Amino acid sequence: MIDVQRLRVLRAVAEHGSFNRAAAALRLTPSAVSQHVAALERSLGAQVVARSTRGVSLTAAGRIMVGAAESVAAELEHARRQIDRIGSGRTQLTVATFTSGGRLLLPGALARLATAHPDTVVHVREHEPEDSLPLVRRGTVDLALAYHFDGPLPGRPGPNAGLAWAALMDDPLHVVLPAAHRLADCEALELTELAEEPWVLGCLKTEAYLRRYAEHAGFAPEVRGTTTDYFFARSLVAAGTGISLIPSIALTPEVPGLRTVPIKPPAPTRHIGIATIRRRDHPQLRTLVRALREQVTQRANADRGGES
Repeated sequence: MIDVQRLRVLRAVAEHGSFNRAAAALRLTPSAVSQHVAALERSLGAQVVARSTRGVSLTAAGRIMVGAAESVAAELEHARRQIDRIGSGRTQLTVATFTSGGRLLLPGALARLATAHPDTVVHVREHEPEDSLPLVRRGTVDLALAYHFDGPLPGRPGPNAGLAWAALMDDPLHVVLPAAHRLADCEALELTELAEEPWVLGCLKTEAYLRRYAEHAGFAPEVRGTTTDYFFARSLVAAGTGISLIPSIALTPEVPGLRTVPIKPPAPTRHIGIATIRRRDHPQLRTLVRALREQVTQRANADRGGES
């Protein structure tokens, strides 16, 4: 029999990278953490962490057990919520979302959910994907509206086992320039055409992505400002501070005096989707997923209508 407390300790060790930091997070002594891990290893007959002077790292067996620990924690949290629902008679649904996706897609979807399930109590939490996906795995959040750029979902190697990812839409990034800029009337731009331009960006991940793309294009961008708000970034562009790289869903509301120009392929793109726990399903969750898909379809139809 595997002790659930030992799994909890192993999760903390994996998250914090050392016995000392895990002990502080769990309010245990480092010796107690070490004993829990050693006892887990004895019960499994396998080493779950590799110890070194630089800290600890998970072995292959350890990664398997951390995945199991996440699943166990999520199931226990789900059971607690079911018991709470029995007591209150109302379903609780917790949703995490990143800012721009939540602003565009979530309100209409939640309105549809409220119409279909008026007794459902919804809690909304704003998180970036690197924070929201672990919350889904732990069962703290039922659904995360999230995104990733090229490559796997954000997180440590192998942390997304048990997560179901349903793609919603692609969200290409566009160059935003002052209306008087020499390139403002171009139909599309190569990043190399912007090598000498100063940049103001709406989030740190966009900056990291721009730097990777720019490196492939053979230049290093001059970043004069990084904000946590795309509207603020566009306002700085309008003020002449620099140009910006903005996802398509964050291009509203309009800021006067700006032009938006697509990037020629391969254009940097965010991939937006829904993360839930595998095998976790109930009517309210299905309704919300369907409503989010309907919001994407409605937006696509509106965009096509605007182009005609």
